[in-house]
Order: sequence, then C-alpha cells, then structure tokens
Amino acid sequence: MQEVAQIIRRLTGEQSLIQATLSQVRKPEPGGCTKITIKPVELKGQRLYQFSSFCGPKVFHENFAAEAAADKLEVLLSEQFRQALLQTAEADYQVLISKKGKAGVLKKPPTKKVPVTLEHNRRKNYTIEEGRPVPFLVELGIMNEEGKVLAKKYDKFRQINRFVELIADAAPYLARGRKLNIVDFGCGKSYLTFALYHYLKEVQGFDIRVIGLDLKEDVIAHCSGLAEKFGYGDLQFLVGDIAQYEGLDRVDMVVTLHACDTATDAALEKAVRWGADVILSVPCCQHELFRQVDSEVLGPLLQHGILKERFSALATDAIRAKLLDIVGYKTQLLEFIDMEHTPKNILIRAVKGKPLPAKERERLVRGYEAFRDFLGAKPYLERALAPELKPLFAET
Repeated sequence: MQEVAQIIRRLTGEQSLIQATLSQVRKPEPGGCTKITIKPVELKGQRLYQFSSFCGPKVFHENFAAEAAADKLEVLLSEQFRQALLQTAEADYQVLISKKGKAGVLKKPPTKKVPVTLEHNRRKNYTIEEGRPVPFLVELGIMNEEGKVLAKKYDKFRQINRFVELIADAAPYLARGRKLNIVDFGCGKSYLTFALYHYLKEVQGFDIRVIGLDLKEDVIAHCSGLAEKFGYGDLQFLVGDIAQYEGLDRVDMVVTLHACDTATDAALEKAVRWGADVILSVPCCQHELFRQVDSEVLGPLLQHGILKERFSALATDAIRAKLLDIVGYKTQLLEFIDMEHTPKNILIRAVKGKPLPAKERERLVRGYEAFRDFLGAKPYLERALAPELKPLFAET
C-alpha cells in the first residue's frame, strides 16, 4: 500500500486529481455503500475534495481538505474497497488490491480532462457572462460594479440569459442590411427588453429600433430614463395598449412576455398582420378557454378547478401554436425558465416560413378544427385573424 499512498499524496498535493472512483467492496452488506467517487470542488474560495458515497438508493456527500482527503482515501482502500481508479489529465492509475491486502498499480493513458471550473455550483457558460459588468444589469441591481451577480438576483440573471439564448437562436431569421423594428408588448420593468437590445445591437451588430410598450406610466418613465442614461438611442419606451397600438406599419420581431389572458392573442394578431419574421411569446394567465371548455369525455379532469386551469392553459397555447402554423409560421413550444422559478414557463417561438402546400395546410386546418370543436372553444385569436384564416379554411 506504500506505493498507492505515495500516489494519493502526490495527486492531492499537486492538485492534479480530477476524479477518483472506489469500487469492489471487501465485505458487501445489505444497504451498504458499493461505490464512492471523489472529485475536487471549490467552496468559498477553498479547494476541497467531495466524497460521494453510493449506499443503496441514497448518495451521501462529505467534503475534506487535501490532507484529510488523502487520509480517508488510504483508509477506505485498506479497509473497505479493493479497487480504485485515480484520474488525472496526464494519466489514469488503476489500483487493484488482492484479498491478502497486496496492492498493484497500473498506469494507463488519461481518460479525463481538467474541468473548466471547480466551483461547487458550476457556472453555466452564459451568453451574458458573469464577471463582465453590463451597464443595464448593474443599474437594475442584477450585478455589482465588478460584474458579480448578486446572490438574490441569480434566478433573474439565469432568466435573462435563457431569454438571450432564445434571441440568439432566432437571430438567423432576422434580415441584415436594413433597420429592423422590434416591439416588446407589456415590457414592464424591461429587464429582458434591455437584454434584447444589448445582445442584438451591441453584441450582434444588428441595426434595430426597439419599442417597449406598457400601460404603467411610472415604469415607462423610469425605463426611458435608463435608456437615455445608457445612450441607447434606438430603444424607446411608450405608454400604450397592445390592442390599440398602431405606431408602425412594419415590425420584424414581436416579443410579448407574460401578457395577461387575451392580451397575448392581441400581440400575436399584430405580429401576424405585420408579417413579423420572429415571434417570442410567454403567455401568462389564460382565462378565456377556462370559461369555454366543455367536454363530457374530459369531465373527470374538468371537475377539478386546479386541473381545469392547467389544462386550459396548455390547450390555449396549443391552439395558438396551431393557428400560427396555419398562417405560415414554424412554431415551437419551449421551456423558458425552470418550473421551480415560475409556473408560467412555456415560450411560444414562431419564425416565418414558406407558404405551405395545400395538402399540408388542409391537414393542419382539419386537425385544429377537430381539437377546437372537441373542447367547445371559440378562441380569441381565431376570431381576430378571421380575415387571414377565412380564405385558408375555405380552401380546405
């Protein structure tokens, strides 16, 4: 065991150990631990080694400093396990211990790479990086002046980055070589509006004009002041209602996040009429279908208010997506943010596609009508888009 002990001390001392796995229990016991993995982590700036013990269906974690970790590894190999794999960037060390306690070590080519970061809560490679101060995030209280995300705002930081990821995925569908109009209906405090502008204008270099629209005058005044402070000359905030807005003849991208009930449909109608290339919508409460849905078959589900509410919300988004497909969009329903942070986590992403062949459109229309009629629904969006939909429905 002396050679094994020397290797363990060297690898932990040099901080070159990437992962260790202990297996082959000497005396198996019911419910006992059958495997232990060890990996380096950083907690509060200190390098530790985390031992994860797999015992039946449970996993137990303990953290040790380097010297204590080496001591524990030696004890585990001398008393409990007969096999270990010690992995570094230079080589793997396969340790085999006989029933008599004699240890052998095989040096093999490496199978692990050094991790980018050892932080216990490993940071994702975000589009907007932590550590680089972004003026609007500092001003809105997400980051400090050094670019560090404040602990209480990390969920919001993740949400902003998830939104930017979705913007990045949609960016190839936006035109280059001319000024683009983008409207954010119901922009609220505008965390995401500023993120959209920052990414498309300053990171991707698009020539854009962004308008944030909301009914709250004090919020709009605050956001307008921030846009002026940051020198965002092509970012404008206006007080207004989604359904009544007529400020532009052409819009290339429409964003609507958490617009309540049929306000989402009003925004989608505007987007279709403008022929927007990209639509991003996160619906909020959906009351319309809740009041309409009536199905004897679905009685066992609909008799429970909480189930009816959730079903109505999902069915409403399915109707919206299908109607957008029928008028020529390619539509996806995506997870916007983890359910643990908000139950309103479905995002409708639609990009303008080529005109559909008649048979494909007929299939979509028939499927939509069957679903709508089964629910007994009279959707706002279908009524609002009647001029666009009537010729398509008639053709089928």
